[in-house]
Amino acid sequence: MKVASAATERSGTMRKSRQEAAETRERIVSVAAREFNKSGIQSTGLAAIMEASGLTHGGFYKHFSSKDQLAAEALEKALERIHSSMEDQSLREIVGGYLSTRHRDSTEGACPLAALGSELPRVDGETREVASSGLEQIVATIASQLRTFPSREAKARAQAILAAMVGSMVLSRVVTDKALSESFLRDTKAFILKH
Repeated sequence: MKVASAATERSGTMRKSRQEAAETRERIVSVAAREFNKSGIQSTGLAAIMEASGLTHGGFYKHFSSKDQLAAEALEKALERIHSSMEDQSLREIVGGYLSTRHRDSTEGACPLAALGSELPRVDGETREVASSGLEQIVATIASQLRTFPSREAKARAQAILAAMVGSMVLSRVVTDKALSESFLRDTKAFILKH
């Protein structure tokens, strides 16, 4: 009876250990998504991510084989968050939420396409695949709001809308003049919604 009890206890400990490892991995991915958005993928070291996660640098390789793997998972998580926020919204809500000063000022939780766009062409293939897939999902969600157009035209318009939103967000963060920054957001929003 004691042997069975010990086996049950070990099994319960292993489940708990696996669950804790999964939760730790998820925490690292969330922190990495935030830190990459804030400082860039290349400029953010693993030690900083692990420290911000409340862990030691040495524990990184228990969860990931490389920084590239972490970057791909963090980007996927960030794009899923952006995509989820757009689902079940009208085009006006999608555009208004994306082209808002709140989104502009929240670089840590913002869209990684705007935060990391200039860096993404130089990342590894897996991370670029994740970016491409996430981008396609967002385009499809925007296209689904353009019901008055044939599907091919809706997709083309959705691609242009996303490009305008991401570009406007980037420019609104670049300029030092607050009024100009806000006009990029406001004017792009008005342009998208009138076409």
